[in-house]
Amino acid sequence: MNLETNKIAAAVLTAGIIAMTSGFIAGILVHPHKLEQSVYKVEGVGQAAAPAAATGPAPIEPIAPLLAAADVAAGETQSKKCTACHTFTQGGPNRVGPNLWDIVGAKHAHAEGFAYSDAIKNKPGNWDYEELNQFLANPKAYAPGTKMAFAGLPKASDRAALIAYLRSLSASPKPLP
Repeated sequence: MNLETNKIAAAVLTAGIIAMTSGFIAGILVHPHKLEQSVYKVEGVGQAAAPAAATGPAPIEPIAPLLAAADVAAGETQSKKCTACHTFTQGGPNRVGPNLWDIVGAKHAHAEGFAYSDAIKNKPGNWDYEELNQFLANPKAYAPGTKMAFAGLPKASDRAALIAYLRSLSASPKPLP
């Protein structure tokens, strides 16, 4: 190393020490106090939010009317979000999540050898169109305790497209509702 490199390193270290020291001194000298209430009040803020929170989550719109016009190609694009955890091929392996081939109409906890959470194992019924709609909208609300970390698809059209794509992943796709 030459002397110029040492000078540059010393300058950077000195600047960091000065910045850190001045921050400590500023924290000692200045004691900000929090206001009890906001100085600037915005009309309507805080008043309308409380009743909305009390009513609970908005109901999830039925998916059946949207399925007939759902775009399978758009659903395949939506499924890219799922490929980190799921496979979609016939006989494909389970990953963090189960293989999703022929999922529409299958019973909950359908994949052999996959360690499902109790929330999914204990769910009665099958993965019909509305069950998939509810799950894809908000997995944690549908099955509290599920291991699935996905937040969900808020747009009904995105869910319809994804469900239409999942329906196509079968040797004999289930009839539309």
